[in-house]
This record gives sequence, C-alpha cells and structure tokens, in this order.
Amino acid sequence: MKIKSHIEARMETGCCNLVEGHRRASARSQRGASVIEMIFLMTFFSLLLIGVIDIGRALYVVIEVADASRAAAMYGYQTSATAQDSAGITNAAKSDAPTSSSPGVDLGSIAMNTVTSYGCMCSNGTGQILHCSSKPACTAPVQQVNYVIVTTSATYTPLFPWPGVPTSIPISSKSQMFAGQ
Repeated sequence: MKIKSHIEARMETGCCNLVEGHRRASARSQRGASVIEMIFLMTFFSLLLIGVIDIGRALYVVIEVADASRAAAMYGYQTSATAQDSAGITNAAKSDAPTSSSPGVDLGSIAMNTVTSYGCMCSNGTGQILHCSSKPACTAPVQQVNYVIVTTSATYTPLFPWPGVPTSIPISSKSQMFAGQ
C-alpha cells in the first residue's frame, strides 16, 4: 500500500505525470519533423518553379527567332530589289526581335545571325537558279517562281546550370517565301 499511495501522491501533485510528459516530447518531435519536411518540399518546389521559368524563357526565344525569320523573309519577298538586299533582310530580322524594353528575355543582347538566299526555279521545284542569274527552263503548265530563304539563329543561355543541360543552346529558324510570276 505504501507504494500505491506514494505513486498516487506524486500524480496528484503533477510532478511526474508520465503520460503528459510523453505527449510533450512527441509534440516537439512532430514539430521538428514538420520543419524538415517543409524544407525538403520548399527546395523541391523552388527548383520546379525555376525549371518552369527557364523552359518558358527558352520557348520565348524559340518563338522570337522564328518570328524574326518570318519577318525577314516577308521583307525580302516584297520585290526583286528587296530579295537582293541582305542588309535590309538582316535589319528586318533584328528589328522584329524584342529589345530591352520588352518583358522577358532580351534578344537585343543576343547575337542574332541571319543567312539569306534568293533565286528562281520552276513551280515543281526543278531548275533552281541562285540569284536569278538566268531564267529556269520551265515547260507549261509549270511556271517560274521567285523565292527568298532566310535562316535566323540565336543562342539561349539557361538561368540555372541544370545537370545534363548544356550551358548554351543554339536555336535557329528557317523561313521560305515563294512568289509566282
């Protein structure tokens, strides 16, 4: 009886409530585990967010390079004089690219290269002659067509050095415009 009364006395005073002490230790342990889980999740979601932003920027550069190529081909397509104006075609490509005032990626600081070619050929794709130095021999009903081909290229650099991804990614686009005579 002495043992039982001694334990009961200690429990009444609250000095050694074993169940409550265990609950407090368990709650501290749970809080620590929650903090560690939160750190892992925040790291994972941060990397995921940076990856999504980086992919979005890369796709933006792809779209802008393709648009610059299309704008340059449309400029060269206007007349036979503009088809021969490679400086004007290059300026048309560069003026279509966004500048530093555009949101997102600044293509003004990216070196955009433009390669142009023009010529004439038969509408069935035969008899291609660069620079239209002579007329192709097209037999009816095939007609002569003039063409302008513009290739633009730029290099994309990711924001974050991803494992397995190159530090610079070349991007190019080719546009062709054909006009019948």
